[in-house]
Amino acid sequence: MLPTLDDVLQLDAVRRGQPRVVAGADRTGNLVRWVHVAEVTDIAHLLHGGELVLTTGIALPDEPDRLRAYIADLADVGVSGLMIELGRRYASRLPPALLAAAEDLGLPVIVLAHEPAFVDITESVHARIVQEQFAELRASEQLHEIFTQLSVEGASTDEVVRQVAAIGGHPVVLENLSHRVLAADADGRDPAELLSAWETRSRAVRPGTRTGYDAASGWLVTTVGARGEDWGRLIIVLGSPPSPRETVLIERAATTLALGRLLDRHAESVERQAHGTIIARILAHAYSDPQEAAARARALGVPLSGRRLLGAVLRHRGPAHSPRVSPPPVGELSALAETAAAACKDARLAALVGVLDEGGPQARVGVLASLPARADAEAVLTEVATRIRKQSGGDTVMAAGSVVETIRDVRRSFLEAEQVADVAARGSGSRLFYRLPDLRLRGLLHLLRDDARVQTFVERELGPLLEYDAQRGSDLTRILELYLESGRNKAVAAQQAHLSRPAFYERLRRIERVLDADLDDVESCVSFHVALLALSSVRWERP
Repeated sequence: MLPTLDDVLQLDAVRRGQPRVVAGADRTGNLVRWVHVAEVTDIAHLLHGGELVLTTGIALPDEPDRLRAYIADLADVGVSGLMIELGRRYASRLPPALLAAAEDLGLPVIVLAHEPAFVDITESVHARIVQEQFAELRASEQLHEIFTQLSVEGASTDEVVRQVAAIGGHPVVLENLSHRVLAADADGRDPAELLSAWETRSRAVRPGTRTGYDAASGWLVTTVGARGEDWGRLIIVLGSPPSPRETVLIERAATTLALGRLLDRHAESVERQAHGTIIARILAHAYSDPQEAAARARALGVPLSGRRLLGAVLRHRGPAHSPRVSPPPVGELSALAETAAAACKDARLAALVGVLDEGGPQARVGVLASLPARADAEAVLTEVATRIRKQSGGDTVMAAGSVVETIRDVRRSFLEAEQVADVAARGSGSRLFYRLPDLRLRGLLHLLRDDARVQTFVERELGPLLEYDAQRGSDLTRILELYLESGRNKAVAAQQAHLSRPAFYERLRRIERVLDADLDDVESCVSFHVALLALSSVRWERP
């Protein structure tokens, strides 16, 4: 952090000259990047901004217009201040024209009543600048060490957010792209106050860069993501412009969060760990050649080449674990993984079985089934699921993705299975296993709610209307939902909204203006309806 003019005025070398601020007293918080001694008037073109200019004034002109031009040139280039020694050019006070120009242009002017040694001032200020820069470098190194250690230890999302709050001394929030809070630390303050009306407040904050400060809210915001896939924002509630150290802090934390999402580790039996590692690396596209994955799996007795592959996940019934509550116990997941492995073995199904994202909020058991060419996938799944049900009871949900033909497509099958499991685990159905066709459109959108593409679609279609409602406290989004759910029957929708038809029609016209769309256009209405269904999933509250 660079010193300010106030800091410079406290240095012994400056105080010996008995400094006095005679203009621009409200700007002494200006940062001083360097000190420059100049006894000529045409110095501005040699400066870069942020300099404290020292002069005896001996070469300054007498004419008021030229004095004003001198001050204007310094102000235009962005110098932090002008320090003038009295005694050589000016006996006891500076010309009124110079002071008036400096006051008008917000340029701090300091006079030194006693002759100082300019070299002492420059040495003192430059030493202070170097010390601050060294301290900033050291602080940056410390942040690097802290977050490197967190990454190595596989720290949870909550732990990373907690560390940012502890280091920065400010509340910290991690949200997804739909402005839903994933983790938060209020830094000793009231969490309810921090998170009150969060979505509405967050929607109004849109920095123009990947990392930026929003003066209106006092928020420092950075985007979180890796491999070109952004999935959230990390926010430090500062209340004032950030220091360079705070910018480094939030960016380093965002990198750690992104890496943590990619590199979660698991710790169960050696065989399950080996299986889980291969599955995880396939899902992360970590193998440069799919044949490497096939070779590793084959060494474990599971052939993948020339087979039909199917991804499945198992988890205990109930809401998905939130980052704000404890993840599933390690012992329960390990036992479920062993049960699933035994069931596959008994059914003579070659499969990799392991715990994925161990210790994380979305920990689950993954099964990569390797099916012979003529095997009936439904029959195989039924047999395996029946055996698992007998061993684990009815609180386990099994979900399967589509059958794929290559290792490169395994990730798609697993993503589908995970999405299906997420919805099925919240229901009360008693199926042995679930597939995507069981869920219909609403279920599908609910499963895809964390997908950045779905969130982006919702924002693109409904963002202006959501912002309009948030700013004015209106209910146009609900009106649009009633209208579309009633099959665009205005009379029925007006009745459901408890509004007169003229009032309801006026709201529809307002919606069309806000969205710049025609509600008589079928394609537009279909798109809005899908976006509203997705919005209800995006806004679904995890316990």
